[in-house]
Amino acid sequence: MSESTRIDKWLWAARFFKTRSLATNAIELGRVLQNEQRVKPAHSVKVGDVIEVQQAEQVWQVRVLRILEMRGPATLAQTMYEETLASAEKRAKAAEDRKYFREPTAQLQGRPTKRDRRQLDQTRS
Repeated sequence: MSESTRIDKWLWAARFFKTRSLATNAIELGRVLQNEQRVKPAHSVKVGDVIEVQQAEQVWQVRVLRILEMRGPATLAQTMYEETLASAEKRAKAAEDRKYFREPTAQLQGRPTKRDRRQLDQTRS
């Protein structure tokens, strides 16, 4: 076990992303913050760092507990970090909101069809 590793490698080993290239892409797009700052994929992660990962609608804020460079089973990956209490509460509230309210246009891809428009008009009436 080393003291630090690349952030893209750590995110892959902690199973936030399926591949290192997906992790690298998310970092380059600014969807991953380390200690509230944008970083590059080769930036080092140390124990105690706070990492914020945005995946689709979910935002994880975790504290690094362990550094592993090899991807292992999910049970081992879960021991590499702990989610902050505020992050867990936000994700639980967002999940509950999604359960009771769905954005009517969330399933639409591109321009609505005539049938989609009629359904939207019915929900508005």
